Amino acid sequence: MTTALALTQGDPAGIGPEITLRAWLAREEHGLAPFFVIGDPDFLERIATRLGLEIPLADADPETAADAFARALPVMRLPDGITVAAEPGRPDPASAAGTLASIEEAVRLVRVGRAPALVTNPIAKHVLYEAGFRHPGHTEYLAALAAAPGEVPPTPVMLLWSEALAVVPVTIHVALRRVPELLTADLVVETARIVAHDMRTRFGLASPRLVLAGLNPHAGEAGTMGTEDRDVLAPAIERLRAEGIAITGPHPADTLFHARARATYDVALAPTHDQALIPIKTLAFDEGVNVTLGLPFLRTSPDHGTAFDIAGKGLAKPDSLIAALKLAGRLTRPRDGGTA
Repeated sequence: MTTALALTQGDPAGIGPEITLRAWLAREEHGLAPFFVIGDPDFLERIATRLGLEIPLADADPETAADAFARALPVMRLPDGITVAAEPGRPDPASAAGTLASIEEAVRLVRVGRAPALVTNPIAKHVLYEAGFRHPGHTEYLAALAAAPGEVPPTPVMLLWSEALAVVPVTIHVALRRVPELLTADLVVETARIVAHDMRTRFGLASPRLVLAGLNPHAGEAGTMGTEDRDVLAPAIERLRAEGIAITGPHPADTLFHARARATYDVALAPTHDQALIPIKTLAFDEGVNVTLGLPFLRTSPDHGTAFDIAGKGLAKPDSLIAALKLAGRLTRPRDGGTA
């Protein structure tokens, strides 16, 4: 039986509904694997009508979605009779219940094997916080859902992937002044271990090649421009290499992302958020995919936010969601001996 990817609704006031509809319309052009969205079909129909899109919808579950996919967008209704009454461009905490229920149901389906992976539409944390959400973010919430009651959640790692470049920020959404205190050798080692493991098991790379960017200009210039590269990053690399992980660095970040340099590695780890995201958003702004490593299931998502400012106006581009769906389909196809 062919199974379908589970796609969450995201914040319904954002562009998630529109890019979902447009991704289904582009299914044949991009060879997308079947997917179903967990949401409110009546709401999606209203959005389609508003945008002038003629898209048939089909009530579906994970077992019937693949068969329906060619002729209609399969929609699995939100649990407990939850409905959506959002207005595009107007975020409302009243929508939080549906947003979270969609995520929880997608994780449940993937964990019990009824869907091979989940793809998540963008959410707005500030909207969820107003409704009482207590997790730091989307990824941390997924990690909590991945653990059984009483278990310690797995450590999630954010990979930004494109055909041109794959990067991992070691520290993520923190003020720049806090990075030196948070950037420990243990954090670098744990992050690189997860990256190496998932590049082997999920991406099919037998010997993934990793590089680590330096924190300071010129990777510290032998300690004259900061000691973190010498005293924190270099020892972490030694530990990883002793474990058999192929990693080099710390390298000056300003020479790590040109074409010749990119040909020498599979994933670049960077100490700060912007060191990693600036190059990939420059090279693949519309095609970048956020992949969460370290979870017991595969999760991909578009590399952008809710874009409330353009929601409902017919301006949203589905490219990043299409890329996320394509990558999830590619990584969950049975391999024939080659790599993903």
